[in-house]
Amino acid sequence: MKQMYPKNGKVILHVDMNSFYASVEMAYDPALKGTPLAIAGNVEERRGIIVTCSYEARKFGVKTTMPLWEAKKLCPNLIVKSPNFDRYRSASIRMFELLRQYTDLVEPVSIDEGYMDISGCYRLGSPLDIAQSIQTRILNELDLPCSIGIAPNKFLAKMASDMKKPLGITVLRKRDVKKILWPLESSEMHGVGKKTAEKLKTIGIITIGDLANGNEVQLKKLLGINGLRLKERANGNDSRPVDPESVADFKSIGNSTTLPKDVINQQELFQTLDTLSEKVSIRLKRKNVLATSIAITIRYKDRKTITRSKRLDNPVYLKEEIASLSKQLLLKAWNGYPIRLLGITGSDLIEQDQAVKQLDLFSYQKEAQKEPLLNVVSLLQEKYGKKIIERAGLHQVDPDHQIGTETSFNKDFLRSFPNNADSNHKENK
Repeated sequence: MKQMYPKNGKVILHVDMNSFYASVEMAYDPALKGTPLAIAGNVEERRGIIVTCSYEARKFGVKTTMPLWEAKKLCPNLIVKSPNFDRYRSASIRMFELLRQYTDLVEPVSIDEGYMDISGCYRLGSPLDIAQSIQTRILNELDLPCSIGIAPNKFLAKMASDMKKPLGITVLRKRDVKKILWPLESSEMHGVGKKTAEKLKTIGIITIGDLANGNEVQLKKLLGINGLRLKERANGNDSRPVDPESVADFKSIGNSTTLPKDVINQQELFQTLDTLSEKVSIRLKRKNVLATSIAITIRYKDRKTITRSKRLDNPVYLKEEIASLSKQLLLKAWNGYPIRLLGITGSDLIEQDQAVKQLDLFSYQKEAQKEPLLNVVSLLQEKYGKKIIERAGLHQVDPDHQIGTETSFNKDFLRSFPNNADSNHKENK
């Protein structure tokens, strides 16, 4: 079997769960299988946004980010459920536990996808054997479908996993790049969004092949160093290792401050939370991640310390959002005694390009309008200082969310999670 693995190269898998949130709901409630199902924020409001939907719903034209009213117009029998993030996190943990049974080199990218380096796993069979084993076990033991890409690097593995959904396994070799990838439009390439594709069109680059053969001077002028990186990827080159300690695997970003005196003035405490929120926001943006849980830490004059947290339906990274949530938590938790330390932590992080916010259309437009200004402010602060990027102690992840040592799985683990679990409270002294 060793001869089926490259002597000097790598064998990388990209495991991508299919319609993850909807699939988890179907595993939890088999009566939903085969039905047009959508997960949406603000289920009771017509302005809610579709987070994900089943393949049965997609046949009617229902799509991610589509307004709920439009989805129901296309599919009158659409079943709509609110997100249950505890349930999805639990399924994700079990999925990654299973992947780590094959190799320690597993890099989570988001809640529902990750890379594996199986270059040294020839004793387990061929790369295709391993991929088939993983796909079958996830389906049989967790009742969840996935697609898997097999390739010599992360970029090609990601492109391969997108080619056959659901329940596909695709091998994409370096020698296949010209034939398979180059004819595709540049917008279909991982790492090229709609805006970047539009920019590339201004210099005559329409397809991935055009990008692969693009002028480096033009690309760098248009997109900076990212232009050269995209050209490399378009040629099938990607030297990034599978990193189990990558950004997707850290759990939280936080900042705290010891106040110069004991404070009981609410306005002063709010001002401190504003400052901390700004620091956390900038650090989240620097890491290109969003928080799906916000926590505050309060230490009183007598050294008693409490932490209060809230899990969110919509991931956040903007200062205003973090500050508002933190102030709500403070007002709910504060007993009126003098406070000596305040801290804010964003946790359960997801990468920005994987996040889909369930916003109503009006909030979405407002946020989009603010984004350019916030980006400029963030860049200026990062460049010129005010010492706002600081190292701070990060809160530990809830032990219940840590990877266990069990070696068998069953979808029954989903039963233990209630339909709504928005908040989590911890107290210590």
